[in-house]
Amino acid sequence: MILLKEYIIKEIADNQRLLDYSIDVFKELIPSNKGIKKAIKRGELLLNEEVVETGRYLKIGDKLSLYSTEKNVPTTYNLELEVVYEDEYLAVINKPAGINVSGNMYRTIVNSLPFNLTKSTKPDALSWFRPVHRLDNQTSGLLIIAKTQTAMVKLGNMFENKEIQKVYQAIVIGKTDDEGIIDKDIDGKKSISEFKTLKRIKSLRNKDLSLLELKPKTGRTHQLRIHLSGLGFPILGDKIYGVDGEVLKHKGLFLCSVQLLLKHPIDGKYLDVKIETPYKFISLLNREQRRFDRL
Repeated sequence: MILLKEYIIKEIADNQRLLDYSIDVFKELIPSNKGIKKAIKRGELLLNEEVVETGRYLKIGDKLSLYSTEKNVPTTYNLELEVVYEDEYLAVINKPAGINVSGNMYRTIVNSLPFNLTKSTKPDALSWFRPVHRLDNQTSGLLIIAKTQTAMVKLGNMFENKEIQKVYQAIVIGKTDDEGIIDKDIDGKKSISEFKTLKRIKSLRNKDLSLLELKPKTGRTHQLRIHLSGLGFPILGDKIYGVDGEVLKHKGLFLCSVQLLLKHPIDGKYLDVKIETPYKFISLLNREQRRFDRL
């Protein structure tokens, strides 16, 4: 079996069971309760290196270990991706919007990775490349891929310990402050996001649009989308948390992961991986400004 992630429980509420607790710990790898339940029953998710039932109560000091027993390499999907960084241990790719990272389907990022990356020559090379975090279907941008088991586990721990800084850009509806901090719980859990306004324009359709730089300090599901919507500045194109009628046809969500700051999990060197503001962001802002100036 391949170890994907280990987690030591440092704090926990009373009467929490394995199934309920694990969804938060392993959400980047298994994003649903159903998937967690299957992993427990298959003996892939262990408690203190033992196979236990889903309803087992947990305590501080318990160790959760997630293994993979899958041996079949995913069928390759020939989608060309931009590889922003690659070495023997990990890679960073630029994920297009409109495609799932993984799932029970052929057209996924996971299936396209063998077409784009070179297999590691290290002894603990993974049989297939593994994303170590997730981006929503409609979110584009930088995604870290593990190529070895050691890198997979260390990167997972780094995310858990908030040692990897993710920077996003988004276009939101409205005229935002120059900068700010959004400190608002999501589902009862502390959630913090920082923002800085990079550009503001006038828009005939929306009155104002703002291009933001965003730094999530916690990792809640849909955190940036929920925080910005709650602040009154929904992300343009957001079908879930946005404004009815403000989803632009065939344009998708204007949210992109543009920068990753981290220490290399193996040699410790500092990595600053970044991409430019997406073309569709610049194109829309320029078009909206021209329309406003003309009319």
